Amino acid sequence: MAFGARILKTGLAVTLALYLSALLHFTSPVGAAIAAIFAMQPSIYRSWRYFLDQIQTSTMGAVLALLGGMLLSNEPIAVGLVCILVIMISMKMNRADTIGLTLVTVISVMEASGQWDFALTRFLLTLTGIISAFIINIAVFPPQPRKQYIQQIENVFGSLSLLLRTAVSHEMKESVFRDEKNALEGSIRSLADKYTLFEEEQKQLRRAKYSQTRQMVVYKNLLASLQKGFEVLEAVERHYFQAERTELTDELFDHHLEQLIKYHETILLKFEDKLKPGATDIAPLGGDNDRFLQAAINGYDAGKNGQLRLSVVAAAIYDYGYQLERLDKVADQINRLSGDEKE
Repeated sequence: MAFGARILKTGLAVTLALYLSALLHFTSPVGAAIAAIFAMQPSIYRSWRYFLDQIQTSTMGAVLALLGGMLLSNEPIAVGLVCILVIMISMKMNRADTIGLTLVTVISVMEASGQWDFALTRFLLTLTGIISAFIINIAVFPPQPRKQYIQQIENVFGSLSLLLRTAVSHEMKESVFRDEKNALEGSIRSLADKYTLFEEEQKQLRRAKYSQTRQMVVYKNLLASLQKGFEVLEAVERHYFQAERTELTDELFDHHLEQLIKYHETILLKFEDKLKPGATDIAPLGGDNDRFLQAAINGYDAGKNGQLRLSVVAAAIYDYGYQLERLDKVADQINRLSGDEKE
């Protein structure tokens, strides 16, 4: 695993939690350190949301643990029953992501068999850890998911273009291709998680700005284009080489994939505003996508083994091209709006 900002911030949050616990003279600061680990989130919005949610569930858990300790003592079966009750209530409150830390609080409080002062100390320890994580997340390398998203889009496209260029020609070693494809799948999944963060933040805004809504449309189409490209890789791997093909078939598929990759690359350059004026049509797709599908259908021979498999691959490639055309339209609209705003 590569060393990153979140790893560093988790360590700093634990350190701050331990120092604050010592400053507040807590006898056992371990609870604060554990809370800091759980509370470190990938965005400031999620940190704030986790803070509010955890306060609710930890308060509920501490109260139930205090009552359970007073009425049932700290027998193992009693601790287990209270944990079950806390899990059920947390799920009912739609706070499933806070259950882990809440149960730590419950077990710690029940250890004292209903002593309210001990329960209060444990609750304050949890609060100290959550606050420490929130402070570190804001102060040290604050998350910039939008900037990271664009950078990751470029990196993922680089991997996708390499695999698409060698998918039909079958030039890459199978083991290398498989490893690169698995890594690409993980990267696209990570992008989808980041997009989920944006959606969460967008839903919390009562009146989102038009520019923010426009940005969400861009992010969604950028992600969808990469996903469609990955679906082409899946289709090629599952179906293409199991079908009888000619050199003309390989050339048709390989040439169109190369054209789509260049088209995708040009669209990304449009978004980054790196093209010269008048150069935005360097790689227009036009009707080539339709002509490719028509050529693939015309070359279909029911007498050959696995010809339906080629149709599946052709459909995936066509779908990728169609998504790129949609992305291109979004890029043109963004460029026009940006030009209008500058004027």
